[in-house]
Formats: sequence, structure tokens, C-alpha cells
Amino acid sequence: MSDTELDLAALLCSRLCHDLLSPVGAMNNGLELLADEHDPEMRKRCMDLLAESAKSAADKLKFFRLAFGAAGGFGSEVDPMEAKAVIEPLVTGDGRTALHWGVPAGLMPKKAVKVLLNLVLIAKDALVRGGELHVGAEGRENEQEIVIRATGPRIIMDQSVRDALTGALTESQIDSRTAAAWMVRGLCASNGGLVQIAAPDETQIVIGAIVR
Repeated sequence: MSDTELDLAALLCSRLCHDLLSPVGAMNNGLELLADEHDPEMRKRCMDLLAESAKSAADKLKFFRLAFGAAGGFGSEVDPMEAKAVIEPLVTGDGRTALHWGVPAGLMPKKAVKVLLNLVLIAKDALVRGGELHVGAEGRENEQEIVIRATGPRIIMDQSVRDALTGALTESQIDSRTAAAWMVRGLCASNGGLVQIAAPDETQIVIGAIVR
């Protein structure tokens, strides 16, 4: 493994830890409150907090295992319904964002699934006030076309994330915020694929990728 690959793995781990810090910290706080609380109603609220935080942590771990890791074993293809199963809680869990799934049944190359998952993560982060997230994919001979469209009252995408997707950042400029976008571009570019992103828009973002 090259130094660049090791650096990318470290940055992806940093992203994972950052996203898990909130639910795990909430569980720790809930346990501390539970230890000192004797009122039945308050204890119930503490238990509800623990259950909610545990589910959030589990949902994120399942997502990142497939998006960053080797979920599905060492086979070259993944059932897209497995991807939907980890995407749905992450997207709809806060009750502010609706998911519209337009990926046909049938196995997809694992690389394409990773691209799809990470583009969903990027688009979800841009929906700062919630909205709708449309996920589509189409298989063609020797390639997969993926389109992610996010709409909402306000879209904010960090320019550095946009630059990582388009290749405008150098390796030395990549950090934990842009590592997923950098990985997407690398996965697409490895066999002559590409990533395209529409011009900035306050209420809509469209990202397309071709994976070969």
C-alpha cells in the first residue's frame, strides 16, 4: 500500500470517528444521567436517549462499512438493495429529508456501489435544511452511470468538496472533509470514468458519475 493510500485510509477513518462522536457521546451522557437519576419519568427519557443514540451509531457504522470498507466480502458485486438498506436510515433518520430510490434490481459492481454511497453522503451533507434526495443508477456495457440529485430550501456544498470531486485539489490538500470526494474521483478515474457536478445552485445540486 502506498503512502497516498495510507493517508486516504487515515482520513476516511477520521471522518468515521467524527460522525460517530455525537451518538457515542450522547450514549455516554445518557449513562451518566441514568446512574444518578431516580425519577421514573427521567429514567425513561434517559433510556429513550440511549436507544436513539445507539441506533444512530449502528446506522452510521453499517453505512461506513459498505461505503469505506469491505462489506459484502471479497466478491466483485453487491446487491443495490443492501446499499439502500444502509442509505435510508442515514438520509431519513432526522425526519427532514425524503429518499427517492431509482436504482434497478440486479447486482452492481462493488466499486460503483461505493461511489453511489459516497455521493449520497456528500449530497446529504449539502442539504443543511433537509429536502429530497433522488438516487438513480443505470447499468450499461462495462460501465455504470450514477446520478444523485438533492433539492431543498438551502444547499451548501463546501468548495473544497466540489474541488475534490472535480480534481482541482492536490493530494496534499485533502483532509477528512474532502477524503470521500477524493476517493469517489479516484474510483471513477481509475478506468477512464468521470465525475460531473452541476454549477452551484442554492436549491439544487446534481452530481453524476460514470464508473467503469
